Amino acid sequence: MIPSPREIFASFERGEIERSELQALMALHARELIQEMEEDYQNPAAAWIEGLMARRAAGKLVRRHGARLLREVLMALSEIQDFPPSRVLWNSGHLDVPLHCFFRMRREPVFRILGLESKSGEITVATEFGEAAKGRGTRRTFLLKRDQQWHLKAQAI
Repeated sequence: MIPSPREIFASFERGEIERSELQALMALHARELIQEMEEDYQNPAAAWIEGLMARRAAGKLVRRHGARLLREVLMALSEIQDFPPSRVLWNSGHLDVPLHCFFRMRREPVFRILGLESKSGEITVATEFGEAAKGRGTRRTFLLKRDQQWHLKAQAI
């Protein structure tokens, strides 16, 4: 599994990898994005439906919890080690990237937030990721708590 761009940049900043390795790993991510764009070009109807479903899912979560909290939750999830959707969520803190871009409803690997509950300073997030077939995806629930700097940190439940 290719590390997420966040992990790649962290390794580079710690001096664990060279600049050429950073560029090679980021080129792999770029190739994946280009491949998805080609698939969208070949099947625009499926891409349009996927976009509508992602906008709907993101919109429901934003109406219930607010865009700021949702973005914080996505950032906390992206920082989890060995969490496959972190490859998609790594730049969810960038305000210029729309929230619906981080949800993958039917396109594999899927990423969905099944439930988000905020109670007494703790946030419980139920996620589904992996295979798109009904009931075949991996479900994990995380407990998010704020640290001393008021950043959300995830713990698996």
